Amino acid sequence: MGAIEDIYEDLEADVELEEFREAVEAKVEQMGGLADEETAAMLIAHDLTEGEVEGIADIEAGMDEVKFVGKVLSVGDVRTFERDGEDEDGKVVNIEVADETGRVRVALWDEDADAAEQQLEVGQVLRIGGRPKEGYNGLEVSADRVEGDDETDIDVQVGETATVEALSLGQSDVNLVGRVLGTDEIRTFSRDDGSEGKVANLTLGDETGRVRVTLWDEQADRADELAEGVSVEVVDGYVRERDGSLELHVGSRGAVEEIDEDVTYVPETTDIGSVEIGQTVDIAGVVRSADPKRTFDRDDGSEGQVRNIRVQDSTGDIRVALWGDKADKDLGPGDEVLCADVEIQDGWQDDLEASAGWRSTISVLDDGATATTGDVDAGSDGDDGGTSEQGLGAFADGNSPSTSSNGTDTAEESAAGETTEFTGTVVQTGDPVMLDDGEQAVTVVTSANVQLGEEVTVRGKMKDDRLEADEVF
Repeated sequence: MGAIEDIYEDLEADVELEEFREAVEAKVEQMGGLADEETAAMLIAHDLTEGEVEGIADIEAGMDEVKFVGKVLSVGDVRTFERDGEDEDGKVVNIEVADETGRVRVALWDEDADAAEQQLEVGQVLRIGGRPKEGYNGLEVSADRVEGDDETDIDVQVGETATVEALSLGQSDVNLVGRVLGTDEIRTFSRDDGSEGKVANLTLGDETGRVRVTLWDEQADRADELAEGVSVEVVDGYVRERDGSLELHVGSRGAVEEIDEDVTYVPETTDIGSVEIGQTVDIAGVVRSADPKRTFDRDDGSEGQVRNIRVQDSTGDIRVALWGDKADKDLGPGDEVLCADVEIQDGWQDDLEASAGWRSTISVLDDGATATTGDVDAGSDGDDGGTSEQGLGAFADGNSPSTSSNGTDTAEESAAGETTEFTGTVVQTGDPVMLDDGEQAVTVVTSANVQLGEEVTVRGKMKDDRLEADEVF
């Protein structure tokens, strides 16, 4: 083979040999004999491969030009627009393509947009050249060259259901199956044209993570219609970023449908005992106590509401302030809850407090869902910040609460060996059982079968700060 054939053989570009030869001859003529055929062939090869990236993940906004191969995941609708100073309207269509490294939105213009509408199908492989830029929905490529590639195989599944973990900025036509962890109230707003819009949020979880879903206009009503804990499928959503986090949005083209499918969601949480002021964390545990809801007047004259609950895991407990509509949640002692995206603040008398605001999600979990709940040790240091001597801290620190709410003497006041009686809510099952009456917690040694949240009365004798039950009723 000659020099031209050798260079062409090493060239990974979608061009025929004859076309390559013609380009080399034109380059030799253009340079007026300053370059021989081999040099010209090398220059042409460089031009053809300049901007070639190894994968879509390597594309960055600001590059002059990129060339890559991708499989078509979706084809949007053709839109027309007026060009300044021109009589003929322009046309554009957005497609989404992917390879094994990532995905990107590609804008096709005019004739390419017409061709895409008539000929392009999901699953086709394209060889694309164009200019990357930061678009409204993230990175996109404005294409100036698009060709079909029937020989390249890209191992990307088309039409598969996404997972929370796999969501990426700029995705569209997203289908996602998840479990409803929480919903927010529907809010209204005024558009620039004077019309009124609606928006609401719900939070979905699957086995890979959790995502906030924003529902627009007619879809916003789904926030009132879907119950916490049901499984749903989001159809034709799109991914955007807000405050540094990805959100899945559903507009007029999309839908949120309830499905008969079990979806597993296991929260990855921070130990309550390790949280620090200023953190935004997920915590999970058992509700030890729940205060009544309180209302208050804001500076702008509107009325707000808040309710405090105390949540405990194996490492400690913390007060959680539920603001706004979260104060209306039906929660009580014994419920296992996930408090997601709560902000750790300095609470009353320097006690740490978790604030559950508008971005937070409060979800009731299935019994046993919090992995550490059953491991709570009655001897752990349940520091209450000095605000009260109750719960685990009452016994761990050797304190002596005076009288329980049911009128019986507390454990420390009962002489060792004397029969005592205690009534409370089961906040821990297993060995040992723990009861809480709202003022103190008592560790109970019993083989009786009790359920979280159940109110029971125990009669027995105290030994080593534990109530050894003779009767449970």
